[in-house]
Amino acid sequence: MKYFVTIAGRTVEVEVDGDQVSVSGRARTAVLITIPGTPLRQLLVDGRPLGLGVERAGQGRWGLTFAGDRWETEVVDQRTRHIRSLTGASDGARGPNALRAPMPGLVVRVQAEPGQTVAAGAGIVVLEAMKMENELRAVTPAVIKAVHARAGDTVEKGQLLVEFE
Repeated sequence: MKYFVTIAGRTVEVEVDGDQVSVSGRARTAVLITIPGTPLRQLLVDGRPLGLGVERAGQGRWGLTFAGDRWETEVVDQRTRHIRSLTGASDGARGPNALRAPMPGLVVRVQAEPGQTVAAGAGIVVLEAMKMENELRAVTPAVIKAVHARAGDTVEKGQLLVEFE
């Protein structure tokens, strides 16, 4: 099956046939293993392991965390993309309306305030979890609408931290 994956404004074509995956025409062997009871996945690409945090963010949308960076992605199958092209609906990734905690933890720093314009990749909140600091960043350029977290707050997974306009 063919998919179109958009990450940070860039769309790549991904074709999946069992454990054979082609990304923009480059063939790989890939296996995604779920770690039960957690949002964590182990992705084996050509036998090399990669650890990922994966969260559903809506229909066809996913939050991915890798090496401390968080990325909002959109995955659209070939049929949905074709329907969108016929109806004029956008198939590009849109920025998220909110930043939510990808895991439980302690807010170390909040680096944005309401009304502030942030660039894609700008640090918004630093969250400490399991003795590691994770900087949560803006996926697209955005304006901060509201900040719901302060340094020292303990947050749960999925808790609203920042809203974007």
